Amino acid sequence: MEKFILTGDRPTGRLHIGHYVGSLRRRVELQNSGEYDKIFIMIADAQALTDNFDNPEKIRQNIIEVALDYLSAGLDPAKSTLFVQSQIPELTELTFFYSNLVTVSRLQRNPTVKNEIKLRNFEASIPVGFFNYPISQAADITAFKATTVPVGEDQLPMIEQTREIVRKFNSIYDEVLVEPDVLLPENEACCRLPGTDGGQKMSKSLGNCIYLADTEADVKKKIMSMYTDPTHIQISDPGHVEGNTVFTYLDAFSKPGHFEEYLPEYANLQELKDHYTRGGLGDVKIKKFLNNIMQEELSPIRARRAEYEKDIPAVYEILRKGSETAREAAAQTMAEVKRAMRINYFEDAELIKSQSQKYAEK
Repeated sequence: MEKFILTGDRPTGRLHIGHYVGSLRRRVELQNSGEYDKIFIMIADAQALTDNFDNPEKIRQNIIEVALDYLSAGLDPAKSTLFVQSQIPELTELTFFYSNLVTVSRLQRNPTVKNEIKLRNFEASIPVGFFNYPISQAADITAFKATTVPVGEDQLPMIEQTREIVRKFNSIYDEVLVEPDVLLPENEACCRLPGTDGGQKMSKSLGNCIYLADTEADVKKKIMSMYTDPTHIQISDPGHVEGNTVFTYLDAFSKPGHFEEYLPEYANLQELKDHYTRGGLGDVKIKKFLNNIMQEELSPIRARRAEYEKDIPAVYEILRKGSETAREAAAQTMAEVKRAMRINYFEDAELIKSQSQKYAEK
């Protein structure tokens, strides 16, 4: 069986290092692994409009930002299909047909939906498009016959809902749809990287993000002002690693070679943590170490972005061609779905023939 991946992001802003360690870096690794036959990377503008319907310009402007982040991070249009969700009308068709297979009460029980509704203060008035988000996501995944969907743990209820839709469709109609498997981040620290202020979530509105497009100076400034341990006032004071944003970032980004290069007095991260915990290690030193690591990681990304920024029409062309390729794949699935649902009236020669005979015999 061929192995396909479907993943993507909502274009509500530039991508930050939380997106990078949570999914984007892994996508590049999967793309270059040679283990997958096709990889579809979606800019989910239609889904973004479900809670930004009154500000379409925000989505319009950020499509190019996300595309630049994708390309600069190492996604290769020769290996991965980069496309824009709204340009694939078959996804809307599938969403409509799948909506008959899901009850309102089932959507209401979805933990991810409940959390997102609360987060956006939609309790009193939920837009139907937003409420249908899990159904739309199921359409995205199944349209491309995705066998693997890389997600964080918070998205597991959404994938389970997709699997339910697949099973119900296949049992009622025909074995057309593929039930996807989940691929979780390997590094626990990468599942949900906190903001630089120690907040649970990076957010543009909170100003606690390090963006992939940030300059070297911006990255350094944000790291040096990063939240650590408020009880670690003097260098001699014992420090706490748990809840310390700098160490959470080191868990996500540091490698053994970084110590040899930038902090040779420590053999590994555990030694650094032990020293900080017993006291005698200042926050500035570990922040400088983290800055060296982050600059090494982000420098090639900044360089690639600078090159792509020189030819923005070429980036839009990549998205256009990718959307054409994606639509061909989705159209093939849509044809199979219509055949299974027996609504392919004009292509069903047997139907036309039988109806002709029926009326000829009158």
